[in-house]
Amino acid sequence: MKKETLLIWTERLIRLILGSLFIVAGVMKLRDPKAFTVVIDAFGLVPGSVSENLAIGLPILEILAGLCLFFDFPMSLHTVTGLLIIFIAILLYGIHLGLDIDCGCYGPEDVESRAFGGLRLALYRDLAMSAGVLFLYARRAYTTLFNKTIFNLESHKELLCEQKET
Repeated sequence: MKKETLLIWTERLIRLILGSLFIVAGVMKLRDPKAFTVVIDAFGLVPGSVSENLAIGLPILEILAGLCLFFDFPMSLHTVTGLLIIFIAILLYGIHLGLDIDCGCYGPEDVESRAFGGLRLALYRDLAMSAGVLFLYARRAYTTLFNKTIFNLESHKELLCEQKET
């Protein structure tokens, strides 16, 4: 398999996995927004009225970001990156305070968080997801640089050919 083909399929797989994780997380939270409000309140970062709105708005944003990343819409990678930065910051805050609570990542009463201790595992998972995001950014930068370089070489060839003909 050619290197470029492998990179294309790796990029697609990472977008599929990240998009799916965000979609599943959003759907799980929307199944019980009142319970997710309790999880948000446990972090103590926002007042109750804001947490109720976040309990509905955040999962919808996660679902939309996941779908858009899945289909490679413009700005979807930036949205997912922003969400991951916020999630990581909140998890670090909770770990710093020594909170022993459900992270709420995959809805209230996430079985994984109860079994393995919550915030630290969620942080490691978000950092792994960030590695995928970094790969996608690197891939885009490589593709953009490669395309610009090829385009510039072709335009230089055209200029050289035109100069030889005159």
